[in-house]
Amino acid sequence: MTQPNMDTFVSLCKRRGFVFQSSEIYGGIGGFWDYGPLGVELKNNIKRNWWRAMVQLRDDVVGIETSIVMNPRVWEASGHIQTFADPMVDCKSCKHRFRTDDLLPVADASAPGRCPDCGGELTESRMFNLMFKTFVGPVEGDASTVYLRPETAQGMFVNFENVLTTTRRKLPFGIAQIGRSFRNEITPGNFIFRDREFEQMEMEFFVMPGTDEEWHDRWIEDRFNWWTGLGVRKDTLRIREHTKEELSHYSKRTVDIEYDFPFGCFSEVEGIANRTDFDLKQHEQFAGRTLRYFDEASNQQIVPYVIEPAMGVDRCFLTVLIDAYAEEEVRGEKRVLLRLPHELAPIKVAVLPLSRNEQLVPPARRVLDLVRPQFMTQYDDAQSIGRRYRRQDEIGTPFGVTIDFETLEDEAVTIRERDSMEQTRVPITKLVPVLRERLPG
Repeated sequence: MTQPNMDTFVSLCKRRGFVFQSSEIYGGIGGFWDYGPLGVELKNNIKRNWWRAMVQLRDDVVGIETSIVMNPRVWEASGHIQTFADPMVDCKSCKHRFRTDDLLPVADASAPGRCPDCGGELTESRMFNLMFKTFVGPVEGDASTVYLRPETAQGMFVNFENVLTTTRRKLPFGIAQIGRSFRNEITPGNFIFRDREFEQMEMEFFVMPGTDEEWHDRWIEDRFNWWTGLGVRKDTLRIREHTKEELSHYSKRTVDIEYDFPFGCFSEVEGIANRTDFDLKQHEQFAGRTLRYFDEASNQQIVPYVIEPAMGVDRCFLTVLIDAYAEEEVRGEKRVLLRLPHELAPIKVAVLPLSRNEQLVPPARRVLDLVRPQFMTQYDDAQSIGRRYRRQDEIGTPFGVTIDFETLEDEAVTIRERDSMEQTRVPITKLVPVLRERLPG
């Protein structure tokens, strides 16, 4: 498998309609991206896969959707207003801004250094809060200040009692959520890897104190297996333990699943944290409400511990596309393809009349009408059939269905498989069942 360099990959994403720079006609805006026709399908497929694994196929996890803007007391209780910050320096000459911990070699964080862009002098390091501020109501002021959420997790913690009451769940159980979050990153970069607006898939799994370490290990294994189940190669993934120095203030232990990206290093794609009972206790204190679970076995009110698998949809999107990218030589020409798992492929079936000859249009449209209700389908009749095969390979379409002049005689079509390029002739009447057999789910 050939990993693309980032320039090649970004070009493919724009050219084929996966990802566009937000507000591109106005010069764009850093850290914000738009997902094109293929990109939105891939994102939706990733989210469906995660939700199926985390909620649908389990009897101990339920879903929820919470608001982006919450009472600012939530962020006081969680510690985000006080501690959700990164160290930052500015260049006095070119005015470029950097995260202090991104500058190498790492030295005294408070000491000024030289700008990596222009060689100018840097300011002293200072902390920069990453939350976006806005206001609720017609008057702007401290009393109306709110924040765009930097994570979806707190929406699940503040709804712990609501979910417990309405679902009558027993420990252990989880609450899952998919939603947008916002972080005013100092230096967004590496394409969609570090954004200012992004989508998260998080789950808070509430367990009895004392069972948390066992559950943490189980979730680490489960989540790693989910990644390899997506088709991501095992040798491109690793599990990394956080050191004591880098643990978040709420964490007893955190493990990252990392992917070997082409921008030069293994980087986090999912974190699995043991958040202890920190969050529920904080919200108890700040809200003046009891957020406890009554354990009938011990006849006690307890504060559960929490195991949190958390990941970004955008990073998962980046990972599966890069990992699926392949180049190979076919009859002296380079073929680029995305070996995406069928479940994730944005387009499942391409309907391809051999040419635009008017005799082929009616049967091609009839095939399209048969296939489209069953699978996400694309009709493509522009340029030669060879070019169209290459185009579908490059966007990861598993199967192409070709309608040719023989179809007019035998009422059959040719199915071409993306990875092997093998072709099979099948009657139109059997096309959907054959495709359904090859495209389960």
